[in-house]
Amino acid sequence: MGVVAKRSSMTFFSDGSNHYSHRVRIVLAEKGVTVDIIDVDDEHKPEDLADLNPYNSLPTLVDRDLVLYEANVMMEYLDERFPHPPLLPVYPVARAESRLYMYRIERDWCRLADLIMTSDDEAEIIEAQKELRESLISTAPIFTEKDFFMSEEFTLVDCCIAPILWRLPQLGIDLPELQAAPMLEYMERIFAREGFQESLSELEHEIRL
Repeated sequence: MGVVAKRSSMTFFSDGSNHYSHRVRIVLAEKGVTVDIIDVDDEHKPEDLADLNPYNSLPTLVDRDLVLYEANVMMEYLDERFPHPPLLPVYPVARAESRLYMYRIERDWCRLADLIMTSDDEAEIIEAQKELRESLISTAPIFTEKDFFMSEEFTLVDCCIAPILWRLPQLGIDLPELQAAPMLEYMERIFAREGFQESLSELEHEIRL
């Protein structure tokens, strides 16, 4: 008898260039979830996306009758729906701390990355690049203590950080080897992970050819 391919009940509408889509793809890959990933160009979205998502935005995750359209909500849903390996700590205090780290990454790094990618104002871009570079360098010492961000285990926080760090060449940011050594070592560890490599879209592969 031939083996019938397992049909996924889950569909992920993903922008192959977007770091918010990327973070969800990392979770999907780390969990080994069977999912149909539909690469969508932000300029040419499929008509059914607007029917599913009132904001017609990316990423969008569809699991049977459930439609999610916010990246962090998707990540936490996937972590609960597929408990192994767990990507958030078990205890409420540690979970709250992880969520706060994710919020800070959003406010401090994602905001600047989005500005660099979308702004038409050269002075604004240069200022954002400077601020992001300085913030990354000042955070680097944190990575000397544990293998992952404030954790011995790979977590959702790392899933948020990794897409930004992968995009540094695209963002025009070069980290100094001496000052940022712990962060550069962290990047090597994260980028070598099987789940991370599987998560990369074609466009993301090209960033670091």
